[in-house]
Amino acid sequence: MATSLEQIADYLDNRGWKYELDEENNRIITGVQAENVDNFLIVIQLDEEGEFFKLFAPQVLSEISGHPYKEAILQTMLCISWETKMLQWEYDPSDGEIRAIIEFPLEDALLTERQFNRCLSGLIQIVDDIAMPRLLEVMETGRDPGNEDIGERLLLTLQEEAPGLLDLLEKAMEARKKRGIFPSENSGR
Repeated sequence: MATSLEQIADYLDNRGWKYELDEENNRIITGVQAENVDNFLIVIQLDEEGEFFKLFAPQVLSEISGHPYKEAILQTMLCISWETKMLQWEYDPSDGEIRAIIEFPLEDALLTERQFNRCLSGLIQIVDDIAMPRLLEVMETGRDPGNEDIGERLLLTLQEEAPGLLDLLEKAMEARKKRGIFPSENSGR
């Protein structure tokens, strides 16, 4: 049993959302007000007769083909994909469009309302709250501010997962420094 556009439209109705049903292209078009994305358009598409689900934000960024920091922008997109769940990025080299997408096969399963809501909320949150501020800074500076936060995020994860471990690590590092066996930043070790 495949998922249908009508089923997804019901999910949007339950959220009180406005949308446009485009049956000819087997998709629903909607949008959301966002802080960091102008005209945050969202496309919900079913392929393979309702057996493949796509939810994407087209033209999150455009015209980066000739951008001086194109490589850093694309690298940052890959980093964000690595650091988050579900979200992927697509880049069209013909026009420089970048889209954020969540997609997966449903095969013979129905897309539940809970799954749909998680995908929709995840797409919006990751793109607007995490990705766009970071990508906009990369577009201005050529530097990914997320790289600077990796160490701090690692420390927070350690603190949450293994309380007390940071104190032990700090004491061990101080002991190594006192013995003179602490590798320098330039040693490559």
